[in-house]
Amino acid sequence: MASTETTSAAAGSPGDAPTGPSATGAPDAADDGSGPEAATRTGTEAAAGDLAGLEAGLDALDSTVVARQPWLRTALSKAFPPLIAIVIVLALWQLAYHFQLKPHYLLPSPLDVFRSLQQKWLEGTLLSFVWTSVSRGALGFVASVALGTVLGLIVARIRPVRAAIGPILSGLQSLPSVAWVPAAIIWFGLSDATIYAVVLLGAVPSIANGLVSGVDQISPLYLRAGRSIGATGLTGVRHVLLPAALPGYLAGLKQGWAFSWRSLMAAELIVNAPDLGTGLGQLLEQGRELQDMSWVLSAILLILIVGIGIELLIFAPTERRVLRSRGLLVKS
Repeated sequence: MASTETTSAAAGSPGDAPTGPSATGAPDAADDGSGPEAATRTGTEAAAGDLAGLEAGLDALDSTVVARQPWLRTALSKAFPPLIAIVIVLALWQLAYHFQLKPHYLLPSPLDVFRSLQQKWLEGTLLSFVWTSVSRGALGFVASVALGTVLGLIVARIRPVRAAIGPILSGLQSLPSVAWVPAAIIWFGLSDATIYAVVLLGAVPSIANGLVSGVDQISPLYLRAGRSIGATGLTGVRHVLLPAALPGYLAGLKQGWAFSWRSLMAAELIVNAPDLGTGLGQLLEQGRELQDMSWVLSAILLILIVGIGIELLIFAPTERRVLRSRGLLVKS
């Protein structure tokens, strides 16, 4: 009898208030996150968190944290090694002059060369010499870039053309530009056209070969992806091909400038006429005619300074920016 009453009391009647967890508003096992689904979800989130942490750690290992240094310290750190090299060269030069390894009229001192440059500066002719050559070099280089880019694209993308003239381009690149001077004089006479022809023949093959090399390094998948989104023809060349080939193309441009500058000096040395103006090459030739080694060495020094200045001010920063933007150069 007692057992029956206890069971009835435990079961309760339909009208009685429920007394389980649901009666107090507490969550049950399916709602409090302790069920199988909640456990699976928690494990997945933990695994995702671990994977994200692992990726962040790998990224931290790959990246290099560089504290920003004052610009003056950076400039000094970059300028100090070249200055030391210049001081060593000048010291050796002065020692050779002091011990008369060559007669003084054949090997002047650094001070004599500086005085020669100072004299031309005071005469107001120094900047004119430099500007004549730089303007010729810039114009010839721009024309070489235009021709070399078109030629490089044609050779890189059209197989029969590449098979026909690819080896010729490589041969022209190795041909000394001074070899073109006699032919250019016969074709154009003593004129500016002769100088520009020598510059073009010296620079165009290097620029074209650089672009061909850059195009060869592009992944075919990248080109197919460009075509799949409609980048074909000139649009594909502008937005896909040239940007992808930029590192090799830039190397070709650097080499093209070096060839154009050397070609210009070779042409100015030989093509000398009063109505052409006086560039650094003509200045060098005048020093040779006068047997003035201070004059000759000052002209050589100016040619070297212009070449180094163009490299440091234009090509080196551009190359670093391009390589860094593609993850190929990391600051250390």
